[in-house]
Amino acid sequence: MSRPRFQIWLMAALLALMTIAVYWPAMSDDFVSYDDNVVVTSNVHVQNGLTLENVKWAFCNPVNNIWHPLTVLSHMLDCQLFGLKPWGHHLTSVLLHTINTVLIFLLLRNLTGAIWRSVLVAALFGLHPLHVESVAWVAERKDVLSTGFGLLTLICYVRYAENVTGDKCQVTGMNSTLSPAIRHPSRFYWLALFFFALGLMSKPMLVTWPVVMLLLDYWPLRRVSSFKFSVSSPGTTPSATLNPRLSALVFEKWPFFGLAAATSIVTFIVQKQTSALVTVEDLPFGARGGNALISYCRYLGKLFWPVDLAVFYPHPGHWPLEQVVLAGGLLAGITVLFIAPWRQYPFMLMGWVWFVGTLVPVIGLVQVGEQAMADRYTYIPSLGVLILAIWGAYELTQSWRYQGMVLSVAGCLAVVLCLGLTRQQLGFWRDSETLFRHALAVTGDNYLMDNNLGVTLEKKGQTDEAIRQYQITIRLKPGYADAYFNLGAALGRKGQMDEAISQFQKAIRLKPDDAEAYNSLGIALGMKGQMDEATSQFQKAIRLKPDYADAHYNLGIALGMKGQMDEAISQFQEAIRLRPDDAEVYNNLGNAFSQKGQTDEAITQFQEAIRLKPDYAEARTNLARALEMKNTPASR
Repeated sequence: MSRPRFQIWLMAALLALMTIAVYWPAMSDDFVSYDDNVVVTSNVHVQNGLTLENVKWAFCNPVNNIWHPLTVLSHMLDCQLFGLKPWGHHLTSVLLHTINTVLIFLLLRNLTGAIWRSVLVAALFGLHPLHVESVAWVAERKDVLSTGFGLLTLICYVRYAENVTGDKCQVTGMNSTLSPAIRHPSRFYWLALFFFALGLMSKPMLVTWPVVMLLLDYWPLRRVSSFKFSVSSPGTTPSATLNPRLSALVFEKWPFFGLAAATSIVTFIVQKQTSALVTVEDLPFGARGGNALISYCRYLGKLFWPVDLAVFYPHPGHWPLEQVVLAGGLLAGITVLFIAPWRQYPFMLMGWVWFVGTLVPVIGLVQVGEQAMADRYTYIPSLGVLILAIWGAYELTQSWRYQGMVLSVAGCLAVVLCLGLTRQQLGFWRDSETLFRHALAVTGDNYLMDNNLGVTLEKKGQTDEAIRQYQITIRLKPGYADAYFNLGAALGRKGQMDEAISQFQKAIRLKPDDAEAYNSLGIALGMKGQMDEATSQFQKAIRLKPDYADAHYNLGIALGMKGQMDEAISQFQEAIRLRPDDAEVYNNLGNAFSQKGQTDEAITQFQEAIRLKPDYAEARTNLARALEMKNTPASR
């Protein structure tokens, strides 16, 4: 192996080892009570692993308001390999983030030939505390997985672009003849398109990737040699001339733009159908635009001073006008600053447009969810700022006598600082309570974190403390349906059924498509002996969510108490199909068969319940009774 190649792979190996070492504490983290349940711990299809039926389900159903089947398949694979042991799921995310760190180094080195600058960008990416959320949060697997495919897309595209020979445009007026290389793309072009499709199926945020490819054409590939940027007169807006050469490069990427457009449409439809989109009535475009400007500035601030990071930043609704104007002026000033030297320092404009452009899908102009911003959204955009900063520092210190030593010391200090802050931030992801209490400490009034902390405390048996957190949530956000639902569940556990029913009904009024609320209301009504009303609620829950195992089981119980044994048996069997490892369902199915006098079938179900749960005393008692009933006629 030649010395330069050995040096490259040595750097790649060191980056990988450093990233794994820093993120190793994540192996001891638990799942968190924020989306991990929707994606993994309460998702029956994911838990059952990679079966043909589950693969079809992943491609045909959105999860957590997003169509991202490859990410769902990765969670299924984890469940098949590790079950519900958190360390295995965290290990996969850490390895994917490590691979991304190495791919960034290889991409930049191949593009620019600058080894040490590429190493520093990759190291800061791998160790930046803003990226902890994407790596340590199991539900955010989509970030690290889609970025991996996105980087492979760029690596293949660069190989294609570098192999283009005779890349010329013969221009006559507005007509151009594309080069043979563009008319007949190489295998690297099709590989890039393949990886891009995989990336989009991991997370739709990669819809900006065709623009990123054009940015690479500008710098450092310099395929846009005749790109013109001009200012007509003082005070006017700078304008770019889309000449035939650039038009050819845009046309070259039409399959990428087509896939991006199709994914955008699918994502919009899914999020509209799942009610994830915030309406204009709830949040006007003016408020969205103001928050977008503020968020761009906040993201920049956290990239250079990553403190007070939180898993959820509540949306303020309307920012003060003076703050919005200041943010807009700051962004405009930075943009002009980076446009001015675009010929001499093209990386500045490229890095800035990368940052601004790749944030567009998640900046809040199309609002999904109720967050103002999110650390995870910087996973891809941060690369633009890191490239800008590192290459900028190198160019600005070209005339310094001890440039190498100064930049080496500064780079090492930046890496060490990020390393320390990342390890600190990882500590907040240890468990749900630690994560939510930290978010409350750094963000103040935060209704979602109050609610989630209540859920966590309730799981620990601290019901009274949980009720107080739900009440705080309702005070901060009276229209938040989940808080009423959780409060109803907590009151129900304390035996306060009338109050619980009232809270469930409020939750349903605010969120009429919540299957869990109907199921819980049915349980509360059943506890009061109102079986007809309970049955109706369970049926509504199943209509909203046909694969809801708990609702099928509870409906089976209600029907059994009403004497409708055949219907009860059917519901128990459906619950078993959806959740085949639930001993309690087998036990109640056995009881239903006993009620019908089908003793042999009852014995089979009781035995299965005991196999799944050997210390299941009730099932053992029921099995003994069934065996006695079976043997009594023979003894006569």
